[in-house]
Amino acid sequence: MKQPQPSHWPASLGLLTALLALWWAIGRAGWVSPAFLPTPEATALSLVEGLRGDLLGASLNTIGRLLLGWLLAAAAGVVLGAAIASSSALRPWVQPTLEFLRPLPASAVMPLAIALYGLSPAMVLAVIAFGAIWPTLLATVHGVSSVEPRLINVARCLRLSRPAFLWKMGLPHAAPDILAGLRLSLTVSLLVCTLGEMLATQDGLGLTILLAARAYRASELFACLVLLSLIGLAGHALLVLAERGLLRGRRA
Repeated sequence: MKQPQPSHWPASLGLLTALLALWWAIGRAGWVSPAFLPTPEATALSLVEGLRGDLLGASLNTIGRLLLGWLLAAAAGVVLGAAIASSSALRPWVQPTLEFLRPLPASAVMPLAIALYGLSPAMVLAVIAFGAIWPTLLATVHGVSSVEPRLINVARCLRLSRPAFLWKMGLPHAAPDILAGLRLSLTVSLLVCTLGEMLATQDGLGLTILLAARAYRASELFACLVLLSLIGLAGHALLVLAERGLLRGRRA
């Protein structure tokens, strides 16, 4: 019988409280100019006022753009990864190309995306999808490739087609790897989405951060950073809950 794992929430909350207290103390002492480091109270006030105004719309734009790019990358990553991993003939041809493209940071392909799509929402989506596809694709390849040989022999005895094998054996076996890749790709999507909004001047939190920095509105800038952190935390928490629900039977 498994022993219950100790909760790390008290330690995490204690560290967060200590960091907030340090931030408050530095702001109150005036060691850093408020133009660069606002107090927590000023940040909270800007956050509340912003959510009543333009900041809510910017957040929704960022979330929508982030989810669309991430979903495109997730779908393409799972489909391509499953096709590559299940084909011993295709894998040697595709693997060198994957190893060549995988190290490229999404920011490095932004000039190419701008040349193709201009400073448009399509450019931001393309860069998000490019940056976010790799964790899911590589995780799918690894998960499907590591299916036990006995299961492969069973599939051959049952004369399962390749799509049937992937649906009934390959993808369920790769589910933990795929879900881990999806969590990582969501983080990449958030980073690339923010940068893309800055460069393409698309309405969202990225552009709001850029404009606030240029105008030395530090409290508004920090409010946007808090919102980005909350968006990332919420997305991670939802994926963790989905993972626990999908893999509950396997861990039992």
